[in-house]
Amino acid sequence: MSNSIRTCLWFRDGRGQEAAEYYCSLIPNSKVENSFVGDNGYGVFSVIDFNLGGVPYQILDAGPMFTLSEAVSIAVATDDQAETDRLWAAFTSNGGEESVCGWLKDRFGVSWQIYPKRLLELTMHTDKTVSSKAMTAMMKQKKIDIAEIEAAVRA
Repeated sequence: MSNSIRTCLWFRDGRGQEAAEYYCSLIPNSKVENSFVGDNGYGVFSVIDFNLGGVPYQILDAGPMFTLSEAVSIAVATDDQAETDRLWAAFTSNGGEESVCGWLKDRFGVSWQIYPKRLLELTMHTDKTVSSKAMTAMMKQKKIDIAEIEAAVRA
């Protein structure tokens, strides 16, 4: 392990390796770094160290004791709407679920926030009128449509 701090996601269904490889295929400059499968006397488990765009993660795939929840999500600030659309389509396919305000849950149960970087510029703008209009428009969306939010700010 090259990093001493990693976010660890608990998987319970034996699909941790599949998930890590899938995530790495979607996010540029990502890779699975190390995988280990063992049996500690309580059952088979696996540990997968990987990074997404250089950010370290780990999946511990060790059975039904814990579940993933929306209380933890991976946020991806994209460069543009096309990248937002690409990731949104990939993560919501094959059993993924849309939520609101750029949130979704992928087919493995991991929660993500997918949004263009421009969204933060608008929702955290120092001009409170701009930030309020942007937040109001965002709250009406599932997948973020930045052109629609920019139009609401101009109105």
